Amino acid sequence: MSQPVAFLTRKETFSACHRLHSPHLSDAENAEVFGKCNHINGHGHNYTVEVTVRGPIDIRTGMVMNITELKTALDRVVFKDLDHKNLDLDVDFFKKTPSTTENVCVYIWDNVRQHLKRPELLYEVKVYETDKNSVSYRGPYNHNGYYQGMQMKRSAKTSCTNISSDSD
Repeated sequence: MSQPVAFLTRKETFSACHRLHSPHLSDAENAEVFGKCNHINGHGHNYTVEVTVRGPIDIRTGMVMNITELKTALDRVVFKDLDHKNLDLDVDFFKKTPSTTENVCVYIWDNVRQHLKRPELLYEVKVYETDKNSVSYRGPYNHNGYYQGMQMKRSAKTSCTNISSDSD
């Protein structure tokens, strides 16, 4: 009999502000692409983050991972780095990378992985920018369309999905 596999999710919220602006675009292009979200003074969100790990349930402990380990990783990344910050000014990653929700997901993914004893268990990061808009990220995938470290083809349901725009 095979060992059961489970998904474990930790949910947190944080507040931050940002300005949707890309250093790769002109001011006119930024205004056209991002509209009111490109306002020079920025705007804020109360983000909700869900981080999911996936793995076999340990026979001895009955857990995929100790939820305390996941909580500690989120505390270090979300609360220390992002909470009550201006993403564009206070987080080095966003000084050269637009602070879109897609990139917030990537930032959280990359940094949470660094704090897990078994980073290969990280399955998905989902960030809700608003009640209507969210982005899911399941890590990088290679040129063959497979996620690195996973035997799962990338599809519309597993790709970075953004129902984005701060306008809603």
